[in-house]
Amino acid sequence: MSDAAKVGIIMGSTSDWETMRHAARVLDELEVPHETKVVSAHRTPQRLYDYAHSAADRGLKTIIAGAGGAAHLPGMAAAMTHLPVLGVPVESKALKGVDSLYSIVQMPGGIPVGTLAIGKPGAINAGLLAAAILATSDDALAGRLRAWRAAQTDNVATDPE
Repeated sequence: MSDAAKVGIIMGSTSDWETMRHAARVLDELEVPHETKVVSAHRTPQRLYDYAHSAADRGLKTIIAGAGGAAHLPGMAAAMTHLPVLGVPVESKALKGVDSLYSIVQMPGGIPVGTLAIGKPGAINAGLLAAAILATSDDALAGRLRAWRAAQTDNVATDPE
């Protein structure tokens, strides 16, 4: 989805898509228009600048930013927009994503990044959190989100076998 996108999903490299696709899937399930872009804080700084500075004017309401390793993308995006930025630490080979987590969660006071769990669970929750943010002013989306959560509850087995 990209027409009338309300959520931007950005990632530092194409390899991050393996994690970030889970945020997109949740948004698809909840019928939340979104866009996905590769925007590297280190390799494409002008692209990041342009993306973050234009996000609100293009109609985005929140940004999900996934990054691994040094993981500067969420913080840099947050520094350049007033929109909520949700950071997803992508699992790295060297430190299993703990480096990514620390880089995203340890933002200085004044530049908030809502930081989620490492990897797939974080991406899923970022999609859900972005939808919840939008649902505060969208009753139809709030209903779809409640239904999604109810279905999740209904899928939990009562008995272990």
